[in-house]
Amino acid sequence: MTSLNSSTPRASATRQLAGIVVPNTSIVARAIEYAREHCEPYLFNHSMRSWLFAVAVAHVKESPHDPEVLAVSTVLHDIGLARAFNGPLRFEVEGANAARAFARSQGMAESRAQLIWDGVALNSTPSIALYKENDVALCTMGIGVDWGGWGMEMLTATQVAAIVEAFPRLEMKQRFTRDVCKIVESRPDTTYDNFSRDFGERFVPGYTRPSTVDALLNAPFEE
Repeated sequence: MTSLNSSTPRASATRQLAGIVVPNTSIVARAIEYAREHCEPYLFNHSMRSWLFAVAVAHVKESPHDPEVLAVSTVLHDIGLARAFNGPLRFEVEGANAARAFARSQGMAESRAQLIWDGVALNSTPSIALYKENDVALCTMGIGVDWGGWGMEMLTATQVAAIVEAFPRLEMKQRFTRDVCKIVESRPDTTYDNFSRDFGERFVPGYTRPSTVDALLNAPFEE
C-alpha cells in the first residue's frame, strides 16, 4: 500500500459522528445525501457504518489516507445495488462508474476520482483491494467489518456499539441477500466471477455457472 504525498488534498473541517472524527466538507456531505437519496435505508446505514469503521481502522493502523476519497468511496460503495444504477455490468462496476461520475461532478481531480472507482469496484475483492492504495484498502476493511465482522477485533466494543446504534442494521442480512439474489435472477452473467455467485448457488434454484476450466480446455487452439 502507498502513503499520501504532501500534495494530496486533505479535509481540514471535521465533526464527530458516533464518536468517530470524520471529515466535514461539502463533498462528503453531498456524497452522504447522494447515498441517502438513492439507497434503501438498510443499505444507506450499511454504507455509513462501513465508512465509520474504515475511519476507525485507519486511526488504529495509523494509516495515512485521503479522508474525502475514503468517505466518498465507502459511502457510495453499494450504490450499484440501487435501482437507479441497475445496468448490464456487475453491480460493483455499475456502482464504481456512478461514484466516479459523482466525484468528477464535484470537481475532484481525476486521480482521486479513479481511487474512488477502485475502492467501489474492488470492495468485494479483498484479495486485490487490500494490496492497493491505502484509500482503497481501508474502504474494503471498513466494509469487511460491517459485512462479515472481519477485523472487528481492531476496534473496541464501545466503538462498534456506538456506530451500530447511530446507524441500525435494519435486517441487513436478509435484505442484502434479497437484493443480491435479484441480481442473480435477472443478470446471472454478471455473477459468475464474484461473490454474487455464492448467493446464487445457495438461494436461487437452477442457478449454474460456467467453468473457467472448460473455457481453457475448450479454447479454439490445438494446445
